[in-house]
Order: sequence, then C-alpha cells, then structure tokens
Amino acid sequence: MFTIDLPQQIEKRLLILAMTTGRTIEYCAREAILDYIDEIEERCLAKQRAESILALRVSKGDGLE
Repeated sequence: MFTIDLPQQIEKRLLILAMTTGRTIEYCAREAILDYIDEIEERCLAKQRAESILALRVSKGDGLE
C-alpha cells in the first residue's frame, strides 16, 4: 500500500468520475492505474516482438533494404 500526492485537477477529475459512475475514488484510481499498466506492458511486448522479428530477419539476411 502506498499513497500518491496528485495535483488538484486530477483529484477533481477522479472525484467527478467516481460520482458519475457511483464508484469510489479509490476504485477509479485503481482501475486507471491497472489500465495504464496493461497498456504499457502491451507496448513493451509489441516492441520486443518487433525487435525479435527484425533480428531474425537480419540474421537470415532478409533485412529491410
């Protein structure tokens, strides 16, 4: 568990989102963090796959010329 000091504008946005959805601020913050982590992990995996494919093509002499 940890705490985060958020700018007032972000806190306000979380509060409005929580009120609009009927969820807690904590729930909205947790979901936002999880969505962000998922997105970044997907980007990293895609980058790793692309680098692996490129390395394989280069090693086979099939580079992008």
